[in-house]
Amino acid sequence: MTILKNQPTLRDMQNYVAEIEVERRHDHEVMAKKFLMLVEEVGELMTADRKKPKLIKPDHNPQFASLDEELADILSYLCSIANHLGVDLEAAFRNKEEINKKRLGR
Repeated sequence: MTILKNQPTLRDMQNYVAEIEVERRHDHEVMAKKFLMLVEEVGELMTADRKKPKLIKPDHNPQFASLDEELADILSYLCSIANHLGVDLEAAFRNKEEINKKRLGR
C-alpha cells in the first residue's frame, strides 16, 4: 500500500497518484475519461460551494462531499493527467510563476 509522505512536494503528490493508480488499476484509463472526471469534480466543487452564499438553490438531495474533499479530488485528477502527459507539475508551476512575475514586472 502506497503512503503519501508528510509535507509532500507537488512532485511527491504526482508520484503518489501514479502509484495508487497502478494499485487501483486505473493506470490504463484513457485521457478523455480523466478529463471528464476532472470536469465532474470541478462541478461537484461548485455544487458544494453554492450552498454558502445561496446564489443557486441546491438540489433537494445533494450527494456531494465537502469543499476540501472536492478540491482533493480535483488535485488527484490533475496529477493523474499530468502524469499521463509527462508533465512535472511542480516544475511547470515554478516556471509559469517566473513567467508571471516577469509579465507583471515583479
